[in-house]
Amino acid sequence: MTGFDVTVVVDWSARSAPSPARPSPDAIWIAVARDGNVTCHYHRTRDAAFTALCALFDTAIAAGERVLAGFDFPFGYPAGFAEAVTGSDDPFAVWAMLADRIEDGPDNANNRFEVARALNAALPGVGPFWGCPAALSDAVLPARGNTRHGHGLPERRAVEARILSAQPCWKLYTTGSVGSQALVGLPHLHRLRSRYRAALSVAPFEPPETQIVLAEVYPSLLADEIELRRAPDEIKDRAQVRVLANALSQIDPSHLDAMLREGDTREGWILGIGHEDALCAALPARVPLAPPPLRDDCFAMPAGVHWTPVDEALDALRARLRPVVGRSMVALVDAAGRVLAEPVKALRSNPPAPNTAVDGYGFAHASLPPGDPVLPLCEGRAAAGVPFTGRVPPGSAIRILTGAILPEGVDTVILEEDVRSDGQRIAFRGGIRPGANTRRAGEDVREGAELLPAGRVLTPADLALLAATGTARVPVHDRLRVAILSTGDELCEPGEATGPGQIYDANRPMLRALMAQMGFAVHDLGRAPDDRAALRAAFDRAADMSDAILTSGGASAGDEDHVSALLKEDGALDHWRIALKPGRPLALGMWRGTPVFGLPGNPVAALVCTLVFARPALGLLAGTDWSAPQGFDVPAGFAKRKKAGRREFLRARIRDGRAEVFASEGSGRISGLSWAEGLVELPDDALKITPGDMVRYIPYGSFGL
Repeated sequence: MTGFDVTVVVDWSARSAPSPARPSPDAIWIAVARDGNVTCHYHRTRDAAFTALCALFDTAIAAGERVLAGFDFPFGYPAGFAEAVTGSDDPFAVWAMLADRIEDGPDNANNRFEVARALNAALPGVGPFWGCPAALSDAVLPARGNTRHGHGLPERRAVEARILSAQPCWKLYTTGSVGSQALVGLPHLHRLRSRYRAALSVAPFEPPETQIVLAEVYPSLLADEIELRRAPDEIKDRAQVRVLANALSQIDPSHLDAMLREGDTREGWILGIGHEDALCAALPARVPLAPPPLRDDCFAMPAGVHWTPVDEALDALRARLRPVVGRSMVALVDAAGRVLAEPVKALRSNPPAPNTAVDGYGFAHASLPPGDPVLPLCEGRAAAGVPFTGRVPPGSAIRILTGAILPEGVDTVILEEDVRSDGQRIAFRGGIRPGANTRRAGEDVREGAELLPAGRVLTPADLALLAATGTARVPVHDRLRVAILSTGDELCEPGEATGPGQIYDANRPMLRALMAQMGFAVHDLGRAPDDRAALRAAFDRAADMSDAILTSGGASAGDEDHVSALLKEDGALDHWRIALKPGRPLALGMWRGTPVFGLPGNPVAALVCTLVFARPALGLLAGTDWSAPQGFDVPAGFAKRKKAGRREFLRARIRDGRAEVFASEGSGRISGLSWAEGLVELPDDALKITPGDMVRYIPYGSFGL
């Protein structure tokens, strides 16, 4: 028997009170896929969700339909648990036992922590269950997992060992506490088995040949695909059940049947593990999600404005621009330089367990004798990646190497160089402090903590942090595509023969390198002549392939300034006369919904306008935060007078602790761009500078170069 008429995916909750009336995360979400359509339902309590599921199953059975229902919590426990608490290795015996012990009221009030404590008490040592509010923690049910010992059960099921982000079913509290979901969920599944009897089976414990089949699911198997299909502002839990229900309902029935028959028939199994590509391929083609277009008047300045101060122009850009790119998931190794599309949280703590910071010997500080201790050594040692599995008795020590997890019974480590040993014992001076030379679990980063915010450009150091806390793929904005176009009949390519009045195109190589260095995808459209039709065709081509257009030349209002004229005729143009030297004419407009930055044709002015205006504006379009360059107050190594009314940027570099400026301020002196290592920014007011006066120096590195 293959194929299902209805597919249900349930995101369960272990809350102890009803969820908010307004749909929210960490509640119960149920997705129902039927005939190619998926509906999502929000439930505030487990009782309400159970009632809704029974009504759905009853209707399906009456109609002769088959239902696959997936629940996102473990259906079984690691090997040995069932027999230890029920005397049988039958997982359904655990379901029945929990159904007898768990009290789960219609308002979600439940006794799961008390039941976990009783189960721990019936087993040797401390554990396996852990995690609870501080007021409920005790020696039997510890708040932290690293204080457990001697219970003799595996930490994870075989299927969980295949998924880095999967949490152990012993964990009952804080982020990813699937253990609590199982404790309050399995009794409800037991009730479903009792209600539907022969009409219901549970994969992989039983053959999936009944009208109703229950299966364990893990929506994060399709995390990348879910993120790509998640609607703006859609609650993540809702998106997870919606996409997974759709995938399971669309996959080939024979493939699904084979998946349901896989797995461990004692510990349970996650449906679809190892079949992620097939599930994603079964989904309908994804419609690319893109932000709404920018308004045609997003660059408009207030009426009557003739000369715009630099700060006002920057404020206007910051207020009116927003991301125009989509987003995707990429492998961590490919994420350097990409822009995070949403915050990333730590999947596990760093360090994940208490460990030693040095090579030496570990022991329990409270067991040290007075004076200078002499301690017997235990057999074995603890090393990074090879933990010691036993317990170090009080009053004894063990050899331990840097990075090793602290064995049970060890809370302090003494440095190897401070010890004398005969191979059987160690001796050292007294006075070592408790916890010396050890690192606490999570002392760097705690599981669930936000690591990096949305809008951050990922650095190599960020990749190290993400890797250390378990992140393999990250949500990023797609690269901003920037088309670059030079205009003017006077331009020719470097290396070509020049005619009378012609010059080499210096701007395009410079702008192309700048855009690439800023992390954008560059489309080089070459040069366009001073011909309106050719320029229009180039703009059309640029709009088809890019998210922003960067031109140089023709940005003013003269007879041969065709960029400005064309934007005014066919697009939306705002001429910004910036109170700036160099680079006063800056044409900003829209062409078929694509923003156009018309830079001055002079290379010095083009560079300054790119760094000061285009760089932060393009960053916003790409999804980054607004980026103001970091400047430094340094002594001037030059003298200058300037008039009031405009901001000035001088090509500069630091020598002998002072800012020196290029000998000529002429904007035609391209050699000054290469000579300089940054810019000196002079304010709008009148100014007299003498050597030694403090000026603001902005190194090129502050612009991201």
